[in-house]
Amino acid sequence: MALKTPQQYLDDLRKMNIELYMFGERIENYVDHPIIRPSINSMAMTYKLALDPEYEDIMTATSNLTGKKINRFTHLHQSTEDLVKKVKMQRLLGMKTGSCFQRCVGMDAFNAVYSTTYEIDQAYGTEYHKRFIKYMEYVQENDLAVDGCMTDARGDRSKSPSQQPDPDAYLHVVERREDGIVVRGCKLHQTGMINSHEILVMPNNSLKENEKEWAVCFAIPLDTPGMLYVYGRQASDTRKLEGGSIDVGNVNFGGQEVMAIFNDVFVPWERVFMDGETDFTTILVERFAGYHRQSYGGCKVGVGDALIGAAQAIADYQGVAKASHIKDKIIEMCHLNETLYACGIACSSEGRKTAAGNYLIDLLLANICKQNVTRFPYEIARIAQDIAGGYVGTMPSEKDFAHPKIGPLVKKYSTARSDIPAEHRQRMLRLIENITQGAAAVGYLTESMHGAGSPQAQRIMISRLVNLEQRKEQAEILCGIRENPDLDW
Repeated sequence: MALKTPQQYLDDLRKMNIELYMFGERIENYVDHPIIRPSINSMAMTYKLALDPEYEDIMTATSNLTGKKINRFTHLHQSTEDLVKKVKMQRLLGMKTGSCFQRCVGMDAFNAVYSTTYEIDQAYGTEYHKRFIKYMEYVQENDLAVDGCMTDARGDRSKSPSQQPDPDAYLHVVERREDGIVVRGCKLHQTGMINSHEILVMPNNSLKENEKEWAVCFAIPLDTPGMLYVYGRQASDTRKLEGGSIDVGNVNFGGQEVMAIFNDVFVPWERVFMDGETDFTTILVERFAGYHRQSYGGCKVGVGDALIGAAQAIADYQGVAKASHIKDKIIEMCHLNETLYACGIACSSEGRKTAAGNYLIDLLLANICKQNVTRFPYEIARIAQDIAGGYVGTMPSEKDFAHPKIGPLVKKYSTARSDIPAEHRQRMLRLIENITQGAAAVGYLTESMHGAGSPQAQRIMISRLVNLEQRKEQAEILCGIRENPDLDW
């Protein structure tokens, strides 16, 4: 198969029998649920564009495992060019959907686990890498959407996994059997989980030698027995239940975050890729985080493109597009957005080959990228709200506009330029609201802050990776404290 159509992807989801809860009720037909379907549409776009000849170069790749044409979301990066194309693909999809399209986490997990399992096998003579290659061939051949799963509930943050009053605060192995392992715990903030075919689980943080039960990495189908899912709330999410198309802001697309509960879930050995190798947990976590921090230099930029377009449009609709201060604000939005993109391209271009053969981004620049992402989208959003004006937060509802008595009056007093329909202004303001403070703000702002690690996590990595001593020595050479070894002429 190699490349699925959007319809085949939707058919796959309909075949799954998962135990999903939302608002305290079990959801049976989640594919057609009005709150969930926009996020499914966003992921479906990753399948649609891969079949479009216009985007073939960035949306597809040639598998290093099978030699077949595959969706780039299932690819193991084979060059810095692959890393760059990944960022370009993410920007395209962010712009096309105006939201999180949810498939990046799995791609980043693939590449982190691939290189780490190779190194574990080299150190201990295990067969994790061989298992993972077989798994990746299955994923690529069937064009599966896989959710990378890392963040644990974590309980008391001052205590390590083994010190927690409740050992389930971090997902861990509770039983080892002849045919596999049994795990228990919870993973939070799972982007696009119920839109996926499979889950690839990784440990959350560095582990001590006595914490082997928590050092576990594996993959399971979404509908594995014992799995429970709770859908996360988003701002203004129930607007999708109202039946209109204006107040939701983004008519067709959205994001998704899920709590995944592993209630004594069995995993066969052929799906286990780490079991007790605590000395490799830090490596796996840092590589996954690095790849995902690179991703934000693409996906958040694409959503930023959509928001910049909305800001330009509303400025035009309201008759202020030619004002010098408005032009300057739009320029600032573009400057910030392109700076994020430059960081994503830079850490990709400076990538290196791992021992396993796939390519890893430059970790320092990836962390610089994500550190900027914790700030710049917030400023882009602030400027968009500034340009939009106060009406973005106080505009009457779609139903008020349609009301037989007050509708004409609301429309009359909501019109700016006489040649621009009031509905156009209404829709564009709702889109700005959606991205900056509504349902999509989870993916554009909250995720920018805490996705792929908190701002402090990036600062810690930056402090580790920047060679300050080298810079200090060079300064001492320049001012004459140290002799300059280069002056040999």
